[in-house]
Amino acid sequence: MSANAVVLTACIAEVQTLRYTPAGIPALQLVLEHQSAVQDVQGKRQVKMVLKAMAFGALAERLASQAVGSNWNFQGYLSNSRAGKSVVLQIQNFSQDLL
Repeated sequence: MSANAVVLTACIAEVQTLRYTPAGIPALQLVLEHQSAVQDVQGKRQVKMVLKAMAFGALAERLASQAVGSNWNFQGYLSNSRAGKSVVLQIQNFSQDLL
């Protein structure tokens, strides 16, 4: 069995308007920005990336009220976008980044 789990500290860069699926479930699209330093074979490497993200249900409602520019720890999994041309973090949980 393959694993697909992501834990990421990121800043909320953009938040779209909260919308609802045809079934009435709240859905929220976000853009997250991540920056870190990691150690790899060639030494310390600076990592910067922008990632699209989605949240559904009560989680989407909670995220919609968070400030753009705030930092959070996100947990979820990766999937293709609806168009299949990019990767999207499907957020399953988030908590305040205390660092």
